[in-house]
Amino acid sequence: MASTVVSEKRPGYGQLLRTPGALSFLLPGFAARQPFAMLTIGIVLLVQHTTGSYGSAGAVAAVTGVSMALFAPQSGKLADRFGQRAVLVPGVLIHTASVSLLVALALAGAPLWALFLAAVPSGASVPQVGPMVRARWAAKLDGTPLMPTAAAFESVTDEFTFVVGPVLATALCTGVHPAAGLIAEAALTLVGGLFFAAQRSTQPAHGLSAEAGRPGAEPHRSALSIPGVRVLAIAFLGIGSVFGGMQVSLTAFSEEIGNPSANGLLYGVFAAGNMLAGIAMGAIAWKIGPRRRLILGYAGLTVAASLLWSVHSALLLGALGLVVGLCIAPALITGYTIVETLVPASARTEAFTWLTGAVALGQAGAVTVAGRLADAHGASTGFLVPMAGTVLALVTLLALRSRLRPHTASRVAARGIGHRVPVAVD
Repeated sequence: MASTVVSEKRPGYGQLLRTPGALSFLLPGFAARQPFAMLTIGIVLLVQHTTGSYGSAGAVAAVTGVSMALFAPQSGKLADRFGQRAVLVPGVLIHTASVSLLVALALAGAPLWALFLAAVPSGASVPQVGPMVRARWAAKLDGTPLMPTAAAFESVTDEFTFVVGPVLATALCTGVHPAAGLIAEAALTLVGGLFFAAQRSTQPAHGLSAEAGRPGAEPHRSALSIPGVRVLAIAFLGIGSVFGGMQVSLTAFSEEIGNPSANGLLYGVFAAGNMLAGIAMGAIAWKIGPRRRLILGYAGLTVAASLLWSVHSALLLGALGLVVGLCIAPALITGYTIVETLVPASARTEAFTWLTGAVALGQAGAVTVAGRLADAHGASTGFLVPMAGTVLALVTLLALRSRLRPHTASRVAARGIGHRVPVAVD
């Protein structure tokens, strides 16, 4: 009965956007998110142009992704403790300088090791704006029916950046200059990041929260110490393998068919599927819990990703890419919904950055492996990477799905969602 009541009163996107102060952080946050969508493909296109090797391009992009995956949770932890602005401002400046150095080295024909060195700070300093925006929503809406809508809206925004970012980077690299994509990425990071950091009124409270300050609490406990967060991180690794495998393999496929500009269109169709599914996820009043939705959505993603390697027509690849994209958004949105029930408020930004970092790490590994496979055996073999990544993640989800259930009632009650939690368990 509780489930029916909550579903009928589910608010929409219009009500969400009328939340006081929301637009002040949403607009600059959108611009500042572009690094995650543009950085990898921009590096792949530039380094492949200067070296002639997808393997080398994928390796440099992978170093960036691994660096981001390792440093993102630390950035989230620092933001929880010292405030988002204190982390964003220096991070944005370092990122802009690091990407500029990477561009200069690539164009100068520097050795691969030099590109690797520049790739480390480029990835480590990627601003974690998506998790920070989610933390701002949570601070404003915690315990209200608008929270699931906010989670869906954020995933739609993420997917929209994956429509705009790669297409924009590809168009700039192929139509203007091979380095134009990364230059635009650095500029958007600088302007959007600083503008976002300036929105102090919507910044969540930082330092030791009231919950963390209670006797017996563990204020410095990492979000990754929660078993459910580790399971979700593995699931997000699999999603990252889809993003990375698609980026490199679609680029190689477009080169093979003699139409490099098709890469942007094919990836845009894939990302558009993510966005459309995300919009639908926020509009549907679900009667089954997020754990079940995650497993069903991930099973669909695994099946679709497993068919990519067998397609050799651009039209069919675009259609299947659309299906893959439609399956990703439900998994992402549901994962972020579940983590809200597992993690205390004092570790919220860190938890979000672990999931974001897992996507980046999966993407980095996939870019490397898919690039090597595409160099050695052709573009179609690169699509084996999304298949392997999603299969392994799905097996893990099925085996450890019980860990995705909140085990501490007091932690959930502290977050203000009390009796509604059982509705979202299964």
